[in-house]
Amino acid sequence: MTRYRNNNKRRAKAPAKAIQKNKEKVRPPFRIIPLGGMKEIGKNCTLIECNDEILIIDCGFAFPEYEMFGIDIVIPDFTYLKENIEKVKGLIITHGHEDHIGGIPYLLQEMSVPVFASPLAMGMIEHKLEEYYLNCEGHVIKSGDRFSIGCFSVEAIQTNHSIADSLAYSIKFPGGHVVHTGDFKIDYSPLDGKVIDLNRFSQLGDQGVDVLLCDSTNVLRKGYTPSEAVVRRSIDEIFDNTDRRIIIATFASNVHRIKYFIEASMEHHRRIAVSGRSMENLLALSRSLGYLDDIPDSVFVDVSEARNIADNKITIITTGSQGEPMSALTRMAYDNHKSIKLKKNDVVVFSSSPIPGNEKVISQIVNRLYEKEVDVVLASAMDVHVSGHASSEELKLIHTLIRPKYFIPAHGEYRHLAEHAKLANALGQSKDRIFILGNGDALEVNGKETHLVREFTSGEDVMVDGYGIGDVGSVVLKDRKKLSQAGLITISVALDSATGALMAEPILKTKGFIFVEEHMDLIREAINVVYNTIGKSTSKGALDEASLSRAIKSDMKTFIYNTTKKSPMIIPVILYV
Repeated sequence: MTRYRNNNKRRAKAPAKAIQKNKEKVRPPFRIIPLGGMKEIGKNCTLIECNDEILIIDCGFAFPEYEMFGIDIVIPDFTYLKENIEKVKGLIITHGHEDHIGGIPYLLQEMSVPVFASPLAMGMIEHKLEEYYLNCEGHVIKSGDRFSIGCFSVEAIQTNHSIADSLAYSIKFPGGHVVHTGDFKIDYSPLDGKVIDLNRFSQLGDQGVDVLLCDSTNVLRKGYTPSEAVVRRSIDEIFDNTDRRIIIATFASNVHRIKYFIEASMEHHRRIAVSGRSMENLLALSRSLGYLDDIPDSVFVDVSEARNIADNKITIITTGSQGEPMSALTRMAYDNHKSIKLKKNDVVVFSSSPIPGNEKVISQIVNRLYEKEVDVVLASAMDVHVSGHASSEELKLIHTLIRPKYFIPAHGEYRHLAEHAKLANALGQSKDRIFILGNGDALEVNGKETHLVREFTSGEDVMVDGYGIGDVGSVVLKDRKKLSQAGLITISVALDSATGALMAEPILKTKGFIFVEEHMDLIREAINVVYNTIGKSTSKGALDEASLSRAIKSDMKTFIYNTTKKSPMIIPVILYV
């Protein structure tokens, strides 16, 4: 009997293993495809595709680089989504910063897709869509909520960042389990009292996570990112030690920090004036959503009345911490603000750090403020700003809690992604399970096999220039760059359509090249070059518009460079009469 029972047990176990293996085999493959946010800061947008269904995580924009002349913003290339529009089931938003929501109006112009976001983020999205005369199927979610989008079971997880209601996501679907941290840091004393849910991250790690996508922005910073409580102490010190007018420039989206500026003002019997359209809009939205319920209306005063209030009884909260040309603080610095005129010994606080690329313009504003003998407080000198992104030790904790099978460093320039990959490897993650993706690449996961497909789809920048979306490409940007560097020469030539004879003297005009009145000799020589070119072309019988235009452009380019060592853009205009 004993022998029989033992054999029976062995027979019972074998089918169970086979069933388990079969379950593993039938898990459908899935792809992770970033359209933005990889090897760059901005235009974050990531796709998860499984069972012919696509879930989008974030849809932001980026500000143009220095040499993108005339470009307003840069958005992801939605070609893959448009080609697979029937697969797109929904868009989930991690938080309300522009690099995560700024591209939504452009996406919704291409397709209708339900949007899931926290209360503040959804309010910002709806306000943005109103400007484009658009609307969407919006679903407001909060941390702890669980909901389904197609085959995707999504859970929103509380995190800390520099904007309220920031979320990470656990996304489970037939092919696997993905965790996306969004932008985050670990703050044990956040101003709103909502601490990141590390316990839930640990539980998800115990359940098993196939792929982790994690914020890489601050991976190069050692240690821990300071808490918002540090800013509270610094602001208290400023208010305690000045009886002058205080002007605070910060990001309009940092609602909890702004709330503390208001509370500190109230404690010191100061009233608050708000300046800047985005700041006014965000505060109005925050009040409607209940973030400022305990702030009485009587505390606020219209910015036009601020001049009539004693300096030690007023705080001005303003936009312009990044030196934006039309921002309220910039207008104050250049005496263009209609209500606020800076005074000697005003205290101007920059409660922000420069976004990469903005350092020079911020420096110009700061120098202008110093010229006005204003007391300037910068984050580099006092803790009036802390980052919203996790430093290296916080990243280590998240990796240790989640313990993913595969890891994709996200949200960062290439150096950030590479260093984050090294950090994960140092914690025991195998190098062959860490994947640095570029925009448009795809990580394909099929059971125990993974494949990195480079340039799976287009990950190119799509540039928005006024009403034009994608109209401006590399060729146009190259022309704009050339115009900005060396200027333009136009050469107008009128020819007899019957004989090809020159009907009048060629007209040569320049823009951004030379001051014509001081270089008439050069202009006359250039006109002679045109005469010579037309003469040579006539003798060869090559008088069609295209060939003559090429000849004039080539000869003029050679003459101008040999004479001035400059290479302006040259545009011949041939008119047959």
